[in-house]
Amino acid sequence: MTEQAPGWRVGGRRVRIHKPDKELFEPGGVTKRELAEYYRTVAGPMVRHLRGRPLAVQRYPHGIGDPQGGFYVKNRPSHAPAWAGAVGVPADGGARREMLVCDDAATLVWLADQAAVTLHPWLSRAPRVDTPDRLVIDLDPPGDDFAAVRRAAHDVREVLESLGLAAYPMTTGSRGVHVVAPIRPEIRAGQARDFARVIAELAARRRPDELTTALRKQRRGGRLFLDYLRNGYAQLAVAPYSVRALPSAPVATPMTWDELEHIDSARHWTVRTFAGRADTDPWRGIGRRARSPRRAIDRL
Repeated sequence: MTEQAPGWRVGGRRVRIHKPDKELFEPGGVTKRELAEYYRTVAGPMVRHLRGRPLAVQRYPHGIGDPQGGFYVKNRPSHAPAWAGAVGVPADGGARREMLVCDDAATLVWLADQAAVTLHPWLSRAPRVDTPDRLVIDLDPPGDDFAAVRRAAHDVREVLESLGLAAYPMTTGSRGVHVVAPIRPEIRAGQARDFARVIAELAARRRPDELTTALRKQRRGGRLFLDYLRNGYAQLAVAPYSVRALPSAPVATPMTWDELEHIDSARHWTVRTFAGRADTDPWRGIGRRARSPRRAIDRL
């Protein structure tokens, strides 16, 4: 894999990395080559979590420090390789939108060449894009108190497990943690959002002085927000193993509950410190632990 080669060989396809030495992060920070190498390294577990999901990406062609910022790409680009998959999803007004899907390592590396730093999939998979197979509660702290995030994660876990659902933690690579429950695709996104709201409310009642589900920031009173809104139709959640557009290139990292006890930041893992974790995906087999959301709702 060299800069002079006509392209990188990725999963039987050739992907060219243009301007591989371009620094996408702070001066001296992660380059486009490093971003592409990272995504190729984690492609095995990452693609398992992305396969079939409509995907939006955040691109930073001039780096994350560009004053104009990055931008979202939600439609499949017309210049995308023919082998990069797509899925049609219902949009406003009865129209359909062609969204990208990332079903293989080559697509993931091609996205890195596009300076697509952060990937945000839906919680559902094609063809049943309105029936999610995951619930997510996003723990959004007002500051950098990770101990509060850790406590909240256990509160959400206990609520989920009391309803017969499994719970998996993931650092967001920013400030918080996602607690994810695999579910069978039995309910529509609107019902999933309402169910997630109830889960968040039950968790918040355990420690109302620390936790809240208030949507308006001025009503949160410095408490950690249990965000359930990502469960609605066409809503996005940062992908497992995605890089975040922040200094040091932190990574949204699936982890075990034991590991959660031994880290002190949601930015604990970065592109440059991630070596070795891709070999053991803590979420491997998550789909086999999917349970019926209808039965869980009946337990409320």
